[in-house]
Amino acid sequence: MSLSKRDKKNVWHPYTHIKTSGDAIAIVKGEGAHLYDDKDNKYIDAISSWWVNIHGHSHPYIAERVQKQFLTLEHVIFAGFTHKPAVELAEKLLKLLPQNQTKIFYSDNGSTAVEAALKMAIQFWDNKGKKRTKIVALRSGFHGDTFGSMSVSERGEFTAPFKDLLFEVLFINAPLPGQEKKSLTQLETLITNNMNDIAAFIFEPLVQGAAGMKMYQPQALDQLIEICKKHKILTIADEVMTGFGRTGRFFATDYITNKPDIYCLSKGITGGVMPLGVTSCSKEIFSAFNTDDKKKTFFHGHSFTANPLSCTAALASLELFEKENTFEKIQRIIRMNNSFVAELKSISGVKNARQAGTIVAFELEKKSTGDYFDDLRDVMYNYFIEKGILLRPLGNSL
Repeated sequence: MSLSKRDKKNVWHPYTHIKTSGDAIAIVKGEGAHLYDDKDNKYIDAISSWWVNIHGHSHPYIAERVQKQFLTLEHVIFAGFTHKPAVELAEKLLKLLPQNQTKIFYSDNGSTAVEAALKMAIQFWDNKGKKRTKIVALRSGFHGDTFGSMSVSERGEFTAPFKDLLFEVLFINAPLPGQEKKSLTQLETLITNNMNDIAAFIFEPLVQGAAGMKMYQPQALDQLIEICKKHKILTIADEVMTGFGRTGRFFATDYITNKPDIYCLSKGITGGVMPLGVTSCSKEIFSAFNTDDKKKTFFHGHSFTANPLSCTAALASLELFEKENTFEKIQRIIRMNNSFVAELKSISGVKNARQAGTIVAFELEKKSTGDYFDDLRDVMYNYFIEKGILLRPLGNSL
């Protein structure tokens, strides 16, 4: 029996409609920008395997570093213990993050990084003797699949079975082009109507990924954060997808002046080779937990928190940014994308061609409702797979 058939018999895949999905393609090798299946077909990994891969598949430097670490220390409980990869990675990340970030909290993935951030923000106020439990989030956002991260994400078909179990969230429009003023007004109104109840505002900076790569300008985000700071509302940047060069700078928030209080990182943090999540915070937030009262401890953690292998992969990835002049390559990609977007805009049937750093997105308007479940999505996916290109259309968005 082939690998794909054995998979079909035994494995349940994410975000996959069971009845209509064909056999999963069996990938046996990854190298650079390409994937190779068990039938010797080659595919361009045009979505970096869910926006995680940075330096190419099976990069020898990362592999060598992880292998060496494996023979030294593969894992240790991170409560009461520490290790060199975790300490060194925290030091490096804090040099890359804004100066207001002073502590690194480790977890496993993007959803858990967001979960930790939400709990951190809410408990911050509780530890200070104040009850601020409401969260403001952008409509069309996506922050993960755990219950907290689902709660602050767009409510729809993905979350419908759990709607009665998700906590209340105050949503405002994303400040998309033409909607900036409306978004700002909505935030001001929510703050007025919920004075002293709002704990934090969470957002995907500049690009809403799962919404179909919806993009907005840094100036609008700057204004939203400024309003929050004025009213002493914590701000949480979900940089899980946008971090580590994806938008042209290390972090999407590098384009703005007002810096968030909490950062959520994952995906590209290890170069896309191992799972790792990070939630960083400001000194003010950490101080609320640094007390004599043991009940104010941050009771949150995971078995594989700060796994030494994942931390080593992340360190190796960050080193490659310097060793391989990665940002020069990113700038080259951006220049190519600029030309490509200009070309797309001249093609009939293509609309809203747009770019944010290494990301290019557009919609096809032909015979499409624009809905996520539109059959055009499957047509496009299969068309590009046959051409040897891996893409995951979102409705009519590519």
